[in-house]
Amino acid sequence: MDALNGINALTLVFAAILIFAIAYRFYGLFLANRLLRLNGSRQTPAVEFADGHDYVKTDKKVLFGHHFAAIAAAGPLVGPVLAAQFGYLPGALWILIGCVLGGGVHDMVVLFASVRHKGESLATIASKEVSKPIGAIAGIAVLFILILTLAGLSLACISAMHEAPWSLFTIVLTMPIAILMGLMMRYREGSVTLASIIGGILLIAGIIAGHHLMQLPTFHALFNWDVKTISIGIAVYGFFASVLPIWLLLVPRDYLSTYLKIGTIIMLTVGIFFVAPTIQMPALTSFIHGGGPVISGPVLPFIFIVIACGAISGFHAIIATGTTPKMIGNEREILFVGYGAMLVEGFVALMALIAACTLMPGDYFAINTPVADYAQFLAQHPHLSAVDLPHFIDRIGVDLHGRTGGAVSLAVGMAHIFDKVPFMNDIMAYWYNFAIMFEAVFILTAIDAGTRVGRFFLQEMLGTVFPKFSDKNWKPGVWICSALFTFSWGYLVYTGNVSSIWPLFGISNQLLAACGLIVCTTMLIRMNRRKYVLFAAVPGVFMAVITFWAGYLQVVQGYVPKGQYLLAGLAVAAMSLMAIVFIGTFKKWIYLAQRKEQVKDQYGEVVKEIVER
Repeated sequence: MDALNGINALTLVFAAILIFAIAYRFYGLFLANRLLRLNGSRQTPAVEFADGHDYVKTDKKVLFGHHFAAIAAAGPLVGPVLAAQFGYLPGALWILIGCVLGGGVHDMVVLFASVRHKGESLATIASKEVSKPIGAIAGIAVLFILILTLAGLSLACISAMHEAPWSLFTIVLTMPIAILMGLMMRYREGSVTLASIIGGILLIAGIIAGHHLMQLPTFHALFNWDVKTISIGIAVYGFFASVLPIWLLLVPRDYLSTYLKIGTIIMLTVGIFFVAPTIQMPALTSFIHGGGPVISGPVLPFIFIVIACGAISGFHAIIATGTTPKMIGNEREILFVGYGAMLVEGFVALMALIAACTLMPGDYFAINTPVADYAQFLAQHPHLSAVDLPHFIDRIGVDLHGRTGGAVSLAVGMAHIFDKVPFMNDIMAYWYNFAIMFEAVFILTAIDAGTRVGRFFLQEMLGTVFPKFSDKNWKPGVWICSALFTFSWGYLVYTGNVSSIWPLFGISNQLLAACGLIVCTTMLIRMNRRKYVLFAAVPGVFMAVITFWAGYLQVVQGYVPKGQYLLAGLAVAAMSLMAIVFIGTFKKWIYLAQRKEQVKDQYGEVVKEIVER
């Protein structure tokens, strides 16, 4: 194990590039051709139900940008940074393995299932493929998890933008730029490249101008929002992103944000190539058995929960059955959009892990340990005292002690690497603020897509009682559902009552990932995919077992001893709902496996039974 300590960060970068490239070229194509049998001649919902509002055939590059921006929220940035407590090796292994065999498969399978079911939600797919009661329970669970997810993501975004006027200015500026791009791509044929160039130039100009404008007292005061103001602003943005035509704001803004996201990751990769930093965090730390200041549980099973979106995420199922399937113009694009975006997100997660692990371990723990607990931590672990942190504080101008949550340690790690690039020294404060803005953009693009998907969910659920709500073109229904859903998570954000739900969110998120794979595997069994269904079923069952294990430990060893009975109850409720869904789905698996009859569907494909699209 000692041989794995002190390795060069370039080793991990090369390993990731090689593994992900091979995975896309071979495993991704295998899934597309053997498991899913993607058919480019079949009409997709974006074409069949085109309405110019939600169902809009979209250029695959633009759609990739939207999908990647929507799925890549706080998870691939914050999760790997928090997991660094265990050492760099567990996180790196799970990111590389989980992305290829878990997350990429999940995103492709769920996206495929939604495209074949008119672009509808996971709950609707469960209703048709398993049973209506199971679909109803799945719908309640998904809506509950989505509200908690958006509230938690919003709080993380607020934390990044609070007292960061330059970052806030740039983020606000992306909105009018996105509308301009949306209008160009909508009304000028073949203008994707031109709109991309103009949007990119305006974004770069805005970043540079914002840095200088915030030196002026008037502009600094105008964009130096407090927590409550940002809370309201995020909710207002989420509402309008949910009700406006998808091509006008949401898609072009996500597409534009992707330039910043991928551009920053490329810059970080180039920085690592220039600096060739050493991984300071050991391969395994003494906290793998539990008791750490960042994560109290042991590396197994909590590494699978903490990494979350960096390897596999249930939030992706919400996007893959929400906005994205309504915009795919060709079924063959599922490989590029679904599997490709997941691999890019995995690379982002690994870069975040590297950035955190290039810090000295003492600096990492000083940032991520609450101030009130730091003296006790240092007394127990005197060898983990801060080394370079006073220097970082002096260069950046911000007290970095006790800035828990992962975002700040990632920003410091990125600034530390950029600062060592030739001709980039002496501007660490600039890089730190840029990294904070980068994180906020990542999170905000998941909030807008998640809010729109939540509106879809709510319309579908209310439509079972009031059929008019099922009409996606009925404006009162759109506005009412958007307002109700936005208020549900916006109120939690404004009151700040969800700051302690992150462990619960991690468990719920991974249960949802297992649900996506397990429910959609039912469809593959019905479609006669035979032994190939194991490539979807195995990671689904694995995630279910692991997450129930982590949930049990979190309730028994985490919530109950601390008297957090409400959180314990919510965790038990989430696991119970998902357990019912899993049991009902497994029963359907057995029924389909024993069914000998075969019929042809409307496309001439032999299946075990025909269900409503």
